[in-house]
Amino acid sequence: MKAVAVKQRKSMKKRVQGIVYGVTGLFLGCLFLFPIYILVLNSFKNTKGIFTDVIGFPNAATFTNENYPNAFEALDYVRSFVNSFLITVVSTFLILLISAMAAWVLVRYKTKASKFIFILFAAAMLIPFQCVMLPLVGFASRIHIMNPAGLVFMYMGFGTSMAIVMFHGFIKNIPEELEEAATIDGCNGGQLFFIIVVPLMRTILVTEAVLNVMWIWNDYLLPSLIINKAGWQTLPLKTYLFFGQFAKRWDLASSGLIMCMVPIIVFYLFCQKYIVKGITDGAIK
Repeated sequence: MKAVAVKQRKSMKKRVQGIVYGVTGLFLGCLFLFPIYILVLNSFKNTKGIFTDVIGFPNAATFTNENYPNAFEALDYVRSFVNSFLITVVSTFLILLISAMAAWVLVRYKTKASKFIFILFAAAMLIPFQCVMLPLVGFASRIHIMNPAGLVFMYMGFGTSMAIVMFHGFIKNIPEELEEAATIDGCNGGQLFFIIVVPLMRTILVTEAVLNVMWIWNDYLLPSLIINKAGWQTLPLKTYLFFGQFAKRWDLASSGLIMCMVPIIVFYLFCQKYIVKGITDGAIK
């Protein structure tokens, strides 16, 4: 009887914990989704409706379906989307390629130099962007890379440190015997990396791709310093135009922000299952 009572208490404790975790998760989920809820509602209101009732549903007097077409035109959405897309895709691809190759070399060539270089990359993650912002802009202006290509180059510089650290931890768990067997079969260095190593890194590659795409797509500060010119502007830069010094077009800004968020949300939903597993597998032990 005593054992049965103990078992029942444990079962009850687990059920209570499950209810507490569920309620907490639901509360946090609603809390994080609340800003998106406000954006969606206000994207269908006119300016008067937004200032009258921010969190309420639009009524007959405040509802409008003109915000999205007007924001689409004001954003020059197609060109801005293409600019954001190209910069994000090219930057992410180069970060993944260079970081994966660098991490593989640093893991497999066990020398004092490789350990020192890895420590440098890890330490670089601790340097805030604001510390190098002004010198970077001055240097970029002197060597004439204040353009989209220069922006991609800068994203590579800022993104490789974290990627190398994550790839380094993941590659350490790949058995060297696989590479030795491939070398015996006649694989050279390039074949060894792209045919043997890269397929085993699929999880961490997708994780790093998601993290970098979300960072670069949503970034405002660096593009505002480097490519804030007509024809080169990305979606975050164009969205800022709705927030003037004396007037803020919250109606157009809400719909514009929704249109900027949709592509990255869709990408995240397709890749979310890899994120936790990739971060766990790439953790440094």
